[in-house]
Parts: sequence; C-alpha cells; structure tokens
Amino acid sequence: MATSTVKKTTRQTKSVKSTPTKASGFPKETYVKWYRDMLLMRKFEEKCGQLYIQQKFGGFCHLYIGQEALLAGMVDAIRPTDRVITAYRDHAHPLALGVHPKYVMAELYGKATGSSKGKGGSMHMFDKEHNLFGGHGIVGGQIPLGAGIAFADKYRNEDHVTVCFFGDGAARQGSLHETFNMAATWKLPVIFIVENNNYAMGTSIERTSNVTDLTKLALGYDMASETVDGMSPEAVSEAIARAAERGRTGEGPTLLDIKTYRYKGHSMSDPQKYRTKEEVAEYQEKDPIESVLRTIKTNKWLTEKQITVIQDEVKALVEESVQFAEESPYPDPSELYIDVYTQTDYPYVKD
Repeated sequence: MATSTVKKTTRQTKSVKSTPTKASGFPKETYVKWYRDMLLMRKFEEKCGQLYIQQKFGGFCHLYIGQEALLAGMVDAIRPTDRVITAYRDHAHPLALGVHPKYVMAELYGKATGSSKGKGGSMHMFDKEHNLFGGHGIVGGQIPLGAGIAFADKYRNEDHVTVCFFGDGAARQGSLHETFNMAATWKLPVIFIVENNNYAMGTSIERTSNVTDLTKLALGYDMASETVDGMSPEAVSEAIARAAERGRTGEGPTLLDIKTYRYKGHSMSDPQKYRTKEEVAEYQEKDPIESVLRTIKTNKWLTEKQITVIQDEVKALVEESVQFAEESPYPDPSELYIDVYTQTDYPYVKD
C-alpha cells in the first residue's frame, strides 16, 4: 500500500514508491476492473494514434498512454456523483467514468453522435450524465473552473467533491494561485491534481522553475498536499480517497502532485527531442497495466483464458467504436446556432 500521508505542507515531500503485493489491501474485483479499464484506455488511445495518422480526424491529438493509473485509481476513490474537470489530454477521462467509447470516438471524428455532439473534438470531452465537466484547451483554464464547481456544490449544501486535473506546465499559471487562495479560504471540497509527467509540453520542470517539488505550491495557503506515485493505481486511490474525505468533512482542498509519465509526445506532432529513448523505456518498466496484471497472476485471480477474454472484449469494443464513428453523421449546419448561450430576460444588462 502507499506509504504517503496527507499533511499540512511544512517541508518538502518525498516521492512515494508503491509496489503492488499480495497484501495490498485491495480486493480481486478492484484489480480486475483496474486491468480492464486501463487496458481499454491504452488500446483506445493506441487506435486514436493510428487513426490520426490516417487523417480520419484532424485538429490536435494528445494521448494519455502511460498515465492510466491516475484515472483507474481515481474512480476507485470517488463517488459517481462527484465531479471531474481536466485539460485537453482528455480521451481517457470519459472512458474511466463509464462513458461508452463509441461516443468518445465519434467526438474525435466530429460526428453528431459524439459526447459533445461533434462540436468539441479531441480537446473538449464533456458528459453531463457522468459529471465530466470537460476537457479544456486553455492551459490552466480549468483550475478556477474546478474551484467554482466545488463552490457551487458547497453553496447548495450538496455532498460532492470536485477532482480538478492539470499538468505540471499549467501549475505555473497565475490563476492557480488566485484559485488556491480562494479554495483554501472557503475550504472548498476540491482536489487539485497535478498530472506531473515532468515535461509539460516539452520543457522539464527543472528548466522552468526554481521550485521542482510542486507540493510546495500549497505552502502559502496552508493547504494539505502530498506527492503520489502515479504509476500505481493503489497509491493514487488511497491518496484521492484521503483528499476526498478531507473535502467532505469540511477540511478544504488538497493538492496532489501525482508523478506519472506519458510514453508518447505532448501531441502527435511532438518529436520528443527533450528526452531519451532510454528514459522512456525505464518508465515503461513500471507500466501500471503490467503491474496490475502481475498482481492478478500472482494471486491466481484469473486464468490465462480469462485474461485473454478480457483482452478480446477490449479489442472488440475499440473496433466497435471506430465503426460507430465511421458510420455516424456529421452535425447539421443548423447546430452552429444551438447550444450557444442566450437569455433574453437577463436581468443585469440595461439599455
């Protein structure tokens, strides 16, 4: 199990190293779900990369390959009614929350059957039913929005926690500090999660700031924080569960610096000259999917045949999603004028 503990940030927090064992404390059902869910995220993203190269859809394309443990652990630690908001590397978030992958793929294709009706594309996945408040293209733009969602829930006395994801690059935005100040002052039920892959778009943390321990960003606001091993769904689940409990009991926000690693570039156009192949290979040895699968095999929770069945089901689901997207219609031009906010009786504007 993870060894990190939630605390007020008074000194530098060291990275957590968590290795799944037979005594991890998580049941068989959780590991099987983690394996299936992370495998679906991985295979879906791999297919997205192939389709993008084939020019099946355009725009930007940011893949989540390597970071799957963050979402697998999160889903295990929160309630279905809790809220999630993230940046533009957002294909896997709806999958983890239970959105059928065919709607995510259709959105990538810009089709009317997509989760955002084909109007958002790769960077703007929304799903009201699953409380996904979107992927956001403006770097750090979702940070104050996440606090705003949490404020609304607290104002209405609703028992929800908001999980707000952003990257290590977005952590340098000035709006983060304004948001942290308000969230801590009002003790909002929000969990700020840095999906820390160490390189932002393509520049290492060491080259962008004198402060490389991102938990220190919470120091000025007396906000609880911790560093988490993002290659371990066990560590992620435990850390988010602790943070969610803090939010629900009125103790306010938590900052989690979750150390993860993307195996692909920032986007499909990234030549990745800022890191070595050896470094990527080193992180791939810590792959969360393989780690969970080893735990399953060590405990003899699934036979090889049962594992193959899961793999085949995931493959078929991804292929079904592609077919659905290919066969779905594009939005009607009239959709340009729908979902645009207007209020004719808006009371605060006077001629």
